[in-house]
Amino acid sequence: MARAIDRLTDGFGWLAKWAVLASCVISAGNAVIRYFFNNSSNGWLEIQWYLFAACVMLGAAQVLRVNEHVRVDLLYGRLTSRGQVWVDLFGLVVFLLPVIGMLAWMTWDLFLGKFHSGEMSNNAGGLIRWPAVLMLPIGFGLVWLQALAEIVKRIGWLTHRYEMDTHYERPLQ
Repeated sequence: MARAIDRLTDGFGWLAKWAVLASCVISAGNAVIRYFFNNSSNGWLEIQWYLFAACVMLGAAQVLRVNEHVRVDLLYGRLTSRGQVWVDLFGLVVFLLPVIGMLAWMTWDLFLGKFHSGEMSNNAGGLIRWPAVLMLPIGFGLVWLQALAEIVKRIGWLTHRYEMDTHYERPLQ
């Protein structure tokens, strides 16, 4: 199960990577058109934000998967690998799963409201809002699934059923 979730996360991470590139290309193209031709479109500006939302929300689970997320390291770095795994398990089960689950549930209702109303941007030439809002429940759902996979991997490591490298963030191939 954990490996299947990892593959799903990798796929969405791949989409996030391309969303970054597309956002940069659109941003540069929009800047060139604005400065050289004195023309611009709110739709092009908004699509940059939509792609940025896709980058962040679709890539967040990948960041968790490769253990590159931000953490406040006051004592964590001094713990043994086993101690770090226990701290991670506590944080994943007690904090991450409940909070991310609640956010996914709450943003799903927000998405449905935007989708059913067909809400549009107030800006002239603006886009419909629901595609950007859809990134929220999808992203939170992916992080929730990846948290489950990380819990399984850490329990597997503690029970010697899953081998990880010395920093245990990436499984050995």
